[in-house]
Amino acid sequence: MYNTADVIIVGSGVIGCAAAYYLAKKGVSVIVLDKDDSIGNGGSSRNGGGVRQSGRDPRELPLAMYGVEHMWPTLSEELGIDVEYHKKGNLRLGKTEKHKEILQGLTDRAVACGLDVRMIDGNEVREINPYLSEEVTCASWCATDGHANPLLTTLGYYKNARALGVRFITGEEVVELQKIKGKLKRVVTKKNVYEGEKVIVAAGYESRSIIQSVGIDVPMRAELIEALVTEAEPKMFEQMLGTADADFYGHQTDHGSFVFGGASGLESTAKDNGKMITASITAPCICRGIMKYIPKLADAKIVRTWAGYEDICIDGIPVISEVEEVPGLILACAFTGHGFGISPVVGKLLSQMATGEETMLDIKEFRYDRFHANI
Repeated sequence: MYNTADVIIVGSGVIGCAAAYYLAKKGVSVIVLDKDDSIGNGGSSRNGGGVRQSGRDPRELPLAMYGVEHMWPTLSEELGIDVEYHKKGNLRLGKTEKHKEILQGLTDRAVACGLDVRMIDGNEVREINPYLSEEVTCASWCATDGHANPLLTTLGYYKNARALGVRFITGEEVVELQKIKGKLKRVVTKKNVYEGEKVIVAAGYESRSIIQSVGIDVPMRAELIEALVTEAEPKMFEQMLGTADADFYGHQTDHGSFVFGGASGLESTAKDNGKMITASITAPCICRGIMKYIPKLADAKIVRTWAGYEDICIDGIPVISEVEEVPGLILACAFTGHGFGISPVVGKLLSQMATGEETMLDIKEFRYDRFHANI
């Protein structure tokens, strides 16, 4: 049947595309569905590109560390496309005693998990990156962190999956999942019905309404964030930057432009009508914050801004899990803005889950049933 495959993937972001690629490499037939007309038009094209281990929940660290050690360094070669991966470190910046307390806590927890990350003072910060202002008094420094290009990474997985026979069907809005004889088999869109032995739902926040059609829920919420890109600037620095409060993050690209993501605190006043529209008041607010950290960018011209939704999980880590109550369903959602950096690892894990293999890493912390009440 034309609308049948071994695995149906809902969502064509970097994680959906990566899972499709690794499944196709195993000889598995795959169909990827997305309601948008463009591939990766969700969080995968709306993030700062961080490939970081520092600043993560300790439960996520094994995935991030595995990716940095085993997958990101060779990904461009494997996909035949330069994903602009640079392993040049991550400075997570602080200005106040409260910031220092936050960063120290994150650092202590990461060190306990075996990550090489340390606290540094403002002088050492500026030795690493002399463009940072005197307001920066401390930072966490992880030399093995870095950044990559989310658009090119998604494109690389997409093109290679296509070459291996994966069918990508855009403009297909999933409205319902259906079980047959107790097992999930059907994915119903507004136009068609698709059938597969396994269904992977990796559609960001919209995963929630999709899986509710089979009585499953993940406690997450959508939070609007904004991204902006500057015109090309002379080469300044290669580190990934973030802050203790996570109010902005980003890096300078190979092209020379700076790509920043951020939150202004004014997002609730922006009436986007569900269309991910930016507001005139939010980007200037984010820019004023960035200028406090990097004064040299004060005159840089912003050429484009765009917005998107993070799928924020109630406990801050994703759901990467089979669902016992619905055999055949695999969830990959609620990444809370941390998904891109671990996307190659998650894609491979999903391919192993869908084919019944033992996963290369322990994923019990990401189980769906962690939200169940203990009775």
